[in-house]
Amino acid sequence: MFVLNGSTFPILKGSELDYDALSAELRKLRENVAGVTDTVIAASDGIPIVADVAKNIDPAHISALAAADLGIARQAAEVIGLGTLSQTVVFGTEGYMAVYAIGRLSLMVVLGDKGLNLGRLLHETRPVIERVGVILSS
Repeated sequence: MFVLNGSTFPILKGSELDYDALSAELRKLRENVAGVTDTVIAASDGIPIVADVAKNIDPAHISALAAADLGIARQAAEVIGLGTLSQTVVFGTEGYMAVYAIGRLSLMVVLGDKGLNLGRLLHETRPVIERVGVILSS
């Protein structure tokens, strides 16, 4: 299941994930970093697990785009010899999309407006990624 604006939808059958804990992590990230507008945790194949997004944002669409972005960047990092990929950031004239690898099986997407504080985002996401990884693996 995934959670969207308080509603729960079944997606991962048989999963006993702590969706409340995942949602709390996304909410805290949005509250702690100026400019964060939307967040999604998804499987690496692009299936959303939990989302904290505006009504006009489709978590499935964002998750699929992020999975493709992460897959290409991960392959580039390996081919070039940069080691294990941890994140990508898309810079646009109206905002940002940051995609973080959570192990090899999941990812987190953070969307932000023009006022996003990238330094603060980098600082705040490291522990969030660790906690989300623990939640996903339990």
